[in-house]
Amino acid sequence: MKYHIEGMDCASCIGKIETALKRMPGVSDVELNFATETLELSLAPDAPTQASDIEKTIKSLGFGISANTGQQTVSAIDIDSDNQMAPQDKRWWQTQKGKQVVGLGILMGSAYALSLLFPAYGIWVFAIAVIVGVFPFARKALALAKTGSFFSIETLMSVAVLGALIIGEAEEAAAVVFLFSIGELFESIAADRARAGIRALSSLVPKSAILLDAQGGQRNVPATSLQVNDLVLVRPGDRVSADGSIVQGASSLDDSPVTGESVPVAKTMGDNVFAGSINIDGVLQVRVEKTAADNTISRIIELVEQAQASKAPTARFIEKFSRYYTPAVMAIAALIIIIPPLAMGGDWSTWLYRGLALLLIACPCALVLSTPAAIASGLAVGARRGLLIKGGSALETIGQVKTVAFDKTGTLTEGKPRVTDVVAFTQEDSSIQGQNSQGQDEILALFASVETGSSHPLAEAIVSHAEAAKVFIPVAFNASATAGKAVHATVAERALAIGSPVYAADEALISSTQQAQIEALQNEGKTVSVLFDEQNREVLGLIALRDELRDDAHEGVAQLKAMGVRSVMLTGDNRLTAQALASNLDVEWEAELLPEDKLRLLNEMKNNRKIAMVGDGINDAPALATADVGIAMGGGTDVAIETADIALLKSRVTDMAHLIALSRATMRNIHQNVIFALGLKGVFLITTVFGITGLWIAVLADAGATVLVTLNALRLLRFKGAPPLVNPPKVVK
Repeated sequence: MKYHIEGMDCASCIGKIETALKRMPGVSDVELNFATETLELSLAPDAPTQASDIEKTIKSLGFGISANTGQQTVSAIDIDSDNQMAPQDKRWWQTQKGKQVVGLGILMGSAYALSLLFPAYGIWVFAIAVIVGVFPFARKALALAKTGSFFSIETLMSVAVLGALIIGEAEEAAAVVFLFSIGELFESIAADRARAGIRALSSLVPKSAILLDAQGGQRNVPATSLQVNDLVLVRPGDRVSADGSIVQGASSLDDSPVTGESVPVAKTMGDNVFAGSINIDGVLQVRVEKTAADNTISRIIELVEQAQASKAPTARFIEKFSRYYTPAVMAIAALIIIIPPLAMGGDWSTWLYRGLALLLIACPCALVLSTPAAIASGLAVGARRGLLIKGGSALETIGQVKTVAFDKTGTLTEGKPRVTDVVAFTQEDSSIQGQNSQGQDEILALFASVETGSSHPLAEAIVSHAEAAKVFIPVAFNASATAGKAVHATVAERALAIGSPVYAADEALISSTQQAQIEALQNEGKTVSVLFDEQNREVLGLIALRDELRDDAHEGVAQLKAMGVRSVMLTGDNRLTAQALASNLDVEWEAELLPEDKLRLLNEMKNNRKIAMVGDGINDAPALATADVGIAMGGGTDVAIETADIALLKSRVTDMAHLIALSRATMRNIHQNVIFALGLKGVFLITTVFGITGLWIAVLADAGATVLVTLNALRLLRFKGAPPLVNPPKVVK
């Protein structure tokens, strides 16, 4: 049986649902995927449990459930009948949790206003806010208790808030409910944004394809209907509709959706193409080799889903602690109220007073706030620095990483090629406008003239470089292109061409000296273009381009090294380029990797250590999902940003060190808060039992612990970043 589950905001939701279902007779093989919100289970035919019982149980826990038909489903709850809107289409204030936060905010604002104008009535409005706010948590806590989760975070909250309300601390109880509701809302928003990454991946493959029949006719068909051995037409500017091989034509294809590399790849008959790749300049006929369910993008989606599902569901620290803390406190308070009067003839009112004081002291308000207060401050200061952290779990984990794996293109590098070298060859028998030799500016002008009409990224980089150098670019005529191989044009009555060294070697005469210079540039990880005269087959010059390192890449890697964090570069680019850049940065590297290769290497590098992955491309999505923490550059693709746990909005490598330093500072703050909360309560718990301190001291102790925890958390707002390097690295270009 397959279902679609709505309302799962954190991984602990999985444990709650699984615990409830496993207690139902006849239910087995329960598998719940948080990322895709899908539930699969087996139900014995003769079991007393019916499908309606399963749905009723899950709804009672506060989740929506509907049959999974393979199409986008709508939640069975939380949707008004007058506004049938899918959850991912709702604004935060349109959701049930959003409405709850807004309502509580209005109630609390009204209570504060009334307490100032009519002090005698303010407490009643606070009490209403508490009851309204805690009711959903209390109801859920009761349902969870009935299904086996006796001491959940909802139980902890209900005990804390109702205890404070009984003692008369309605203001504090209302504040705790409001803050906890905000935290639940943030979790809901973050969860939906994470799932949006998978939806964005699906949009990369075109919905339709041009199918060719045996007679050469063309018709548009859904891409999902394509079968193996079908023949499809891919026009310039179209996305490839299926994985396959080229049977006719040649072109340059932008494979960045799969490889992440910014430079298009020349492909011709017999070469493989990937679904989602963009055809740039040639008409192709492609034979389909894989159906839509098995194409490259579909495999990437599956890898993302599996990676997210494989992360073990871990309950939050306080929820784990509450399994022992909450029942112990309730039992101790009950014993203090009952045993002394019954066994020792004590005064009921005295021991009731002490029991209530103990309950208030043990009220885990400060403990509940200790972690979220520090996390909230950490998230706020991170946002100010351009570090978008999607929840406390990611903030906590990043400080524990020992290895950071970087993608190359767009992460360590700028993500766009730049001209690095212009080489002019002297030809005694050739001239331009009567000159016997050509300087670099003249060669650059010819390159730019021939490339002016091309939209290829390398061509655009050459033209931009010429314009920046204020070189006069002559007008070119008769421009044309040999798809995936060269561009041609007539400049100053000369037939010129620009192509790769391999193409130029077939069409022109390259001397040994020129070949040596080409190879030297290629060994530096650069892409070389050759300009030659097509009539006399003479090579006129070279231009080398490379996607250069970001300005702060050296400093960022050095800061990580100083913090004891290892850096590794993983790229789909060729080995020469990877080796040149990695040597410059002094980091380990692996090259020519497909998405599944990155995934395999990450799993190998984990070795019981936390690992982070930093990337910017669609192809990085599986690796970002499978790493303990996935980090996306803010200038990268939407898919990478949505899939990642953290986004570096300013796209700075040095922000990685700031991120780790912030996480470590936040965790120190949390540990201090827990010590404050538990230590102070421990002292006054003992004094209360022995009658040394009374109810007013208990209120002061509880409020004091909350104030201490809050003030300590606010210290994080003064976070200044990772400490600067004593000896900054020397940048070698």
